[in-house]
Amino acid sequence: MSFKSSATPPRPSSRSRRHQAVCAACAASTTVPFRPRPDRPAYCSPCFNVHRSGLAPVVDLPVGEPLAVNPIQPRGADSGEAGFPGMALSRAIRAALATMNISMPTPIQEKTIPHLLAGRDLIGQARTGSGKTLAFAAPVAEQCDPSLRRVQALVLVPTRELAIQVSGVMKALATSRRLRVTLLYGGRSLRPEYTSLRNGAQIIIGTPGRTLDHLRQGTLDLQAIRLLVLDEADEMLDRGFARDVEAILSRTPSGRQTALLSATMPEWVAKTAKKYLRNPVTVKVDADLQTLPTVEHVIYTIQKSDKIEALKTLLNQRDGAPIIVFGKTKHGVKKLAKKLDTLGYPVGALQGNLSQRARERVMLDFRSGAAPILVATNVAARGLDVEGIGQVINYDLPDSEQLFTHRVGRTGRMGRSGEAVTFITSDEERKWREIERGLGRRFTRKSWSIARQSEHHRER
Repeated sequence: MSFKSSATPPRPSSRSRRHQAVCAACAASTTVPFRPRPDRPAYCSPCFNVHRSGLAPVVDLPVGEPLAVNPIQPRGADSGEAGFPGMALSRAIRAALATMNISMPTPIQEKTIPHLLAGRDLIGQARTGSGKTLAFAAPVAEQCDPSLRRVQALVLVPTRELAIQVSGVMKALATSRRLRVTLLYGGRSLRPEYTSLRNGAQIIIGTPGRTLDHLRQGTLDLQAIRLLVLDEADEMLDRGFARDVEAILSRTPSGRQTALLSATMPEWVAKTAKKYLRNPVTVKVDADLQTLPTVEHVIYTIQKSDKIEALKTLLNQRDGAPIIVFGKTKHGVKKLAKKLDTLGYPVGALQGNLSQRARERVMLDFRSGAAPILVATNVAARGLDVEGIGQVINYDLPDSEQLFTHRVGRTGRMGRSGEAVTFITSDEERKWREIERGLGRRFTRKSWSIARQSEHHRER
């Protein structure tokens, strides 16, 4: 559900109206500015951008038919050391990286990709925004066999939004090698997923529940799996997902290669991982910098009754960059977003009770700038990558230091600066002390009332 300013928007013209469609390349649900027809297939944004960029042409095929991909080497690139030097990557993958304007690996990519290409099991930890997705996506695309029309790689992620995001990176690489990528997640029709699986999907990006549904229905076979990735491993092995993950792993070959990646890696995750991995190599990059050196933290002690006015003050000072406001409960997020909408703020709400179509609409408005303020539960704390998020506001305190790290990690990504504001009420003092102990860091705090008094004096 999305909330906009209270003014009634103009009725969209026929040119701006969006139509529901199924991507002809990957069978993902999408919207397009024209009415799809059998002779005019539709493509999701990642697939369309990859082919439009010159990596391969967009061709008119019946909906559901595979794309004929002819990898084109970008001008100036070569098959040797161009892009990610020293790594055993094919010409096609290097070309895809060049098309994505990626010329050098980040530290986590530099340390992870060679191990995965060598077939090693791996536990990878790096701060959020460091490039972990590409660190596993490149080896996955490199090691799958385009001639084998069976599922060879599975990437499990905790949320639908992260699944969609990971697929965008994966498709850009996999398409260059004529590999099919399919998304499996709940909240939408199963029909396009059935079609894509029947057509020979080779790489699956899925949430645990939906992936397990397909396994139980017999529409998904994982016996040819070569590489399995648990993205956001700390949540994937949490109590909420652990049983489903174990059920999925039991349907894969024992000789598979397995990788676990996350920004946070609690000790219990490392212990649990030993059940699934064989002699894994551990890669840590800036693992101790849990709160991100590029993020400025502002912590306010505040009365609960002052929180909404404090939030309004912060939102009134925004500079146009996207902002995420984190709440604790679905109901609380919905209520806060409605209140801000009534006050005229361009806001959207993201929480677990929304339908998939509503969630996609909220994210589209947020990414496009139509609703640059996103009020969200922790569903937005995992993997959400929106360029230029300038501020994260912890309106309600999270339950753990891991969630605090993931929330804060939505800003200050890839070396950019950002700000994280956290409100602490009197009944959250104990929880805040636990978070500080877990992070191994003490934060300087301010009183909101004193800070506001000082600001009023400066204004005078």
